[in-house]
Amino acid sequence: MEFHEKLQELRKQKKLTQEELSEILFVSRTAISKWESGRGYPSIDSLKAIAEFFGVTIDELLSNRELICIAEKDSHQKTQHIRDLVYGLIDCSVGMLFFIPLFGQQEGDIIRQVSLLSLRETPLFIKAIYFAIILLTVACGIATLALQNCSFPIWIKTKTVLSMVLTTVSVVIFIASLEPYVAFFTFVLLIIKGALLLKRP
Repeated sequence: MEFHEKLQELRKQKKLTQEELSEILFVSRTAISKWESGRGYPSIDSLKAIAEFFGVTIDELLSNRELICIAEKDSHQKTQHIRDLVYGLIDCSVGMLFFIPLFGQQEGDIIRQVSLLSLRETPLFIKAIYFAIILLTVACGIATLALQNCSFPIWIKTKTVLSMVLTTVSVVIFIASLEPYVAFFTFVLLIIKGALLLKRP
């Protein structure tokens, strides 16, 4: 007997509706429906709650194949959660460019390092581009951190790509505008992100 059949049988033995079971387990009714129709499996935490409520062991609920499938899914979700956390923090760290003196400013015969907020001699439109790319990257980082549990397919598919594109564009912009220190800083961030992608499960 598969997990979805066992769960349905256990629920009916207790004379519970899907709605009532969902309230007991602190999940949505849709989740219960999905599990009982065989369209998905609960997380490890939900499995523990199910086993405890019905007074059975996890081994009684799942076959070895199902247990491996859930463990792999749980591992993937944890890896994705860590990656989102790192990507979000990296993107938010780009906001330091407003305050760290990495931009070159010509002052007579010397070039002094200043922060973006102190940059004076750069044309306004270039400075506006700097502000835009930094603010967009920071906004992406905040969204990635705030929406870690978001399950919208579009966001799941695009958040990593968006982060990578913004950092790549930053590197290109700072190289093209002859800001080597800022370009190096953003390039290091890009390499860190790339390394995390290579470790994808």
